[in-house]
Amino acid sequence: MDGLKVTYYRQVDRVSRDVRYAARSLRKSPAFAATAILTLALGIGANTAIFSALEGAVLAPLPYRQPDRLVMVLLYNRALKYSTYLSYPDFLDWQREARSFEQMAAFQPVGFDLTSPGPPEHVDGREVTSGFFDTLGVKLALGRTFSAAEDRTGGMPAAVISNRLWQRRFAGDRAALGKAITLNGTDYTLVGVLERAFRFEDTPAEVYTTLGRGNPLLLDRTNHGIASIARLAPGIDMGQARAEMSAVQEHIDQLNPATEKGLGTSIYPLKEVLVGDVGPTLLLLLAAVGLVLLIACANVANLSLARSAGRAREIAVRLALGASRAQIVRQLVTESVLLALAGGASGLIVAKLGLRAVLAAAPGSLPRIENIGLNFPVLLFALMVSMMAGVLFGLAPALKHSNADVQEGLKSGGRGATSGHHRTQALLAVVQIALALVLMSGASLLFRTIHNLWAVNPGFNPNHAIAFQVGLSPAFTETASGTRAAYQQLVERIRLIPGVEAADIAALLPFSHEDNSGPFWRGSRQPASMAEIPRARYYWTGPDYLSTLEIPLLRGRFVSLTDTAQSEKVIAIDSVLARNYFPDRDPIGETVTVPHWGQARIVGVVGHVEPSRLDGSAKAYDHPQIYGCFYQLSDIWIPTFRRELSMVVRTRLDPGRMMPAITNAVYAAGSDQPVYNVRTMQELVSGSMARQRFPMLLLVTFAVVALSMASIGIYGLISYSTAQRVPEIGIRMALGATGWDVTQMLVGQGLRLAVAGIAIGVAAALALARVVSSFSRLLYGVRATDAPIFGAVSLLSIAAVLLACYIPARRAARLEPTAALRHD
Repeated sequence: MDGLKVTYYRQVDRVSRDVRYAARSLRKSPAFAATAILTLALGIGANTAIFSALEGAVLAPLPYRQPDRLVMVLLYNRALKYSTYLSYPDFLDWQREARSFEQMAAFQPVGFDLTSPGPPEHVDGREVTSGFFDTLGVKLALGRTFSAAEDRTGGMPAAVISNRLWQRRFAGDRAALGKAITLNGTDYTLVGVLERAFRFEDTPAEVYTTLGRGNPLLLDRTNHGIASIARLAPGIDMGQARAEMSAVQEHIDQLNPATEKGLGTSIYPLKEVLVGDVGPTLLLLLAAVGLVLLIACANVANLSLARSAGRAREIAVRLALGASRAQIVRQLVTESVLLALAGGASGLIVAKLGLRAVLAAAPGSLPRIENIGLNFPVLLFALMVSMMAGVLFGLAPALKHSNADVQEGLKSGGRGATSGHHRTQALLAVVQIALALVLMSGASLLFRTIHNLWAVNPGFNPNHAIAFQVGLSPAFTETASGTRAAYQQLVERIRLIPGVEAADIAALLPFSHEDNSGPFWRGSRQPASMAEIPRARYYWTGPDYLSTLEIPLLRGRFVSLTDTAQSEKVIAIDSVLARNYFPDRDPIGETVTVPHWGQARIVGVVGHVEPSRLDGSAKAYDHPQIYGCFYQLSDIWIPTFRRELSMVVRTRLDPGRMMPAITNAVYAAGSDQPVYNVRTMQELVSGSMARQRFPMLLLVTFAVVALSMASIGIYGLISYSTAQRVPEIGIRMALGATGWDVTQMLVGQGLRLAVAGIAIGVAAALALARVVSSFSRLLYGVRATDAPIFGAVSLLSIAAVLLACYIPARRAARLEPTAALRHD
């Protein structure tokens, strides 16, 4: 035991001496140390920022009890091969019959107009079943969750609110429990307050109410609007749960063939559903920023080699005095690791600033954004990256010096070894150019993608159009007729505002990412299987919706104010539905059945509008579109679609400048009508490109940094090479060489390195582009092997290298031959 202690203390003392010697050595070269630390801080900081986004959004577990046991359970349409939401009766059957789950719950998003206590505002919410919070395994900060009695028809209106709303409306007063809050004109008793950190889904809900207490439409099996979560029972794995749920749904299909035939179930880990497909994009960015770190390491290694040429005599003396080559390597690597740790510490500042930029560039692109930060796993990652970087850029110079000739070093100070240094530096410069070209290629492909997406015709004119929502006063929503009249009067008041060209209502907007798809069929005879019935996106609008968004009317007419709840039901369809389901005839005058509404006659065909993304990646069943008049809806449906209604306004002026006047027009009918969710149609279209724009912005930044670092590396290499060749240059100029000849010689040296780096970089970029395009699906309208893009980035690389070479080459060309011959 004593021998082990002695060995341990010797090792600690040896490391301590190495660290002290490394610190003294770096203090003697402050310019080198500062440059290396800043370069590494940039590379390590960028890596840490991206990893923190990956860790917070994808890798970190969900903040619930045993999160790996939580799943999302959905219906699966076997005919059309997609998962979909379920009906409330489906959920009740699953909850009653399934034994694979310890608990099950259902929920659906809903908006509330909160009018008391305090000023009116609109808040996002969820309607949930009574076991929702228990299924997640979360505890409340105050009060209780819902009881089963509150989650049934006629149950007491109860609400659980977020900690934010509790602080905002009740100043964190515990006496708020039991008080009433008014939501959509109904008083709810406040029974609980959530913990401050609680989150579920990307849109944080402020209010939770019970799902089963009131809406009679929930009892319809064809009304698929809720999602279900469940907790796997002990000892049950995903495969067993899927097998049992398949049998349960098969039994339900047999009992309800008219509505359930052809439907199965699908079960996914809850985390997979909440995170979505952002993982591949973040992994792509982490790989890209890893290339930036490699370039930074190559840059610092080049600096170390240039510095080490002046230390050749020192190292030779140490070797002559008995130091082993292993000791020399250890000492030099210690210096590198010390530099890297200093760079890593500085990189945390860069990471913190960079993370702010990443989050600012990713609104709507990253899930679980509140979970992203510089936590312990991220700090551990930064430490590991710093250590690896230190070893990576320090090993090559250390091995180079450990093999140096002692006698040569003692005689000449190491000048004879500069050719070996030069070859290593040239190799590192080639690597930097190749890596920078890979990043520039990726950024250029995404830039071209964004350019192509902007060129896509969305099917309407988003310019000078603004959308917002209004929470009507409860006095106007007591009856369906009152709601219809209130919206007609509101539209008329807005149309009278100077500068407004058109205005109307719509229960669904293009690019809003809301789902209002439903079944339909030609004629009156319902198909045998609901699963095989085609689906369309339903737009319940006013008569001026087409002119407001400038959607073309291709044939017939659009809906009008004369189409009322008492008149014949009419619809307009888009060109996709007309082409796919009426290929051999004019659809005008044909009938289509809309479930829950009845038969409707087609009176017009309008242009197709891209539903959610310009890249055409929306599911096929989302594409056909049906337009109906909101004022024709049955009374029972008016409250449901009223929650989804948006106002759309087209103006000759800047839409942002119109909102004060529009808000005044809304408040003219009542000050308890909140105006919320204001956005321009341009913003909605731009938001559809978020998954391409976010990585493009970061890749462009990384590419600029990488090209700058590579250019600095080339500049340093040519400057170092020029300094070593001053006597040679003097001889050449004495023998008749001109300044232009010297410039050509040195620029040609850099150009050869650039060509080698570009050749390697293009080959690597082509290989990586194919891989990336296959799993990330980020590109649109451009091939991963687009020749013009690779040609353009190659020319840009050459231009940057020429500029980096020209400065030291021009300086060398101005040397006086006599001064050059006297050098050294």
